[in-house]
Order: sequence, then C-alpha cells, then structure tokens
Amino acid sequence: MVQRWSARARAAAGRGAERMRRRRRSGSAALQFALVAPVFFILLMGTIETGVIYLGEVTLQNAVDDAARLIRTGQVAANGTTAAQFRQNICNEISPLLACNSNLQIDVETYANFASANYVNPLQADNTLNPALNNYAVGTYCSIVLVRAFYTWQVLTPLLNPFLVNIANGQHLMTATAAFRNEPYSTSVSGC
Repeated sequence: MVQRWSARARAAAGRGAERMRRRRRSGSAALQFALVAPVFFILLMGTIETGVIYLGEVTLQNAVDDAARLIRTGQVAANGTTAAQFRQNICNEISPLLACNSNLQIDVETYANFASANYVNPLQADNTLNPALNNYAVGTYCSIVLVRAFYTWQVLTPLLNPFLVNIANGQHLMTATAAFRNEPYSTSVSGC
C-alpha cells in the first residue's frame, strides 16, 4: 500500500528536519571561538605590551634628554645636584608609566674628547645588566659627557617571550642615551 502524505504532514516533517539542522549548528560558533580565542588574546596582549614597551622607551629617552640638558647648561654644577637628585629628576618624568625602583639604573660619565668616549656594553657575560654602570661624573664646562639610563621591564605576555625578551630572566632592556659637550657656562671661558 502506498502511503500518501498530506501537505500538512510534509510541512511538519520539513520543519522538524530544519529544527534538527539548526540544533546541529548551534554550538559551532562557540566551538570556533574557543579554538581561535586563545591565539587572538595572546596576539592582542602582545600588541598592547609591545606598545607599552615602545612608549616606555620613548618616555625614558625624553627624561634622559631633559636631565642631560641640565648637565649641558651647567645647572647641575651650579646647583650642586647629587646623583640621587639627578635620578629623581629622571624619575619624576618617567613615573606615570615606569616605576622608579631598582629597575632603573643611571650612568653618567665624562671624557676628555669624543674619540675617547667609550660606550661599554651594558650587559654582562650572563646576559644581565651590569650593576657597575652607575657612575655620576658630570664634568665641568666643555667636558664630553655620556648619560645613559637603563630600565629592565618584566615581559608579561606568555608565548611571546622569544620576541620581546632581550636580556636574561624574561626581561626587556630599555635604554636611553645622550652624548654631548657641556656648554662654556663659566664666565671665564669664551668657547670650547
């Protein structure tokens, strides 16, 4: 016997089949998101941290330039600024972004001429920052001065350490440098 379906029965069967197809696809978006989300969030965190590192380096360089200007124009020598006060000048400028703690190291050295200026590698053999680079010699008028600041940033983004870490212990070394000749700020000297 041939069974005939009424139009209503065929429509009901079609709706049921459609409902089953929808039910099969309902979790696919959540599954796809679960697969893609970790990669997306790691890349997002890496992008944000890279931007913060770049902003930190620019902030540190600006602070070193401003502090070096105080040495270059003789204000440090005239005011008798100590190493701690000089460090505080830099800290005041970087404090909104970078913490002024043991991560910041400042080195100020004086040379007789530019040829004798020696830019020593700040890293030791074990790929850590050299703690001996903490001199404070601002020189006198017409001296050649090299001001360097080093800041160690702890990299937080997992899986991107090979791309962001450039020294030991999972850290990124930020550096800022200013090399210049002090101005003839003494009245007894007419030029250098």
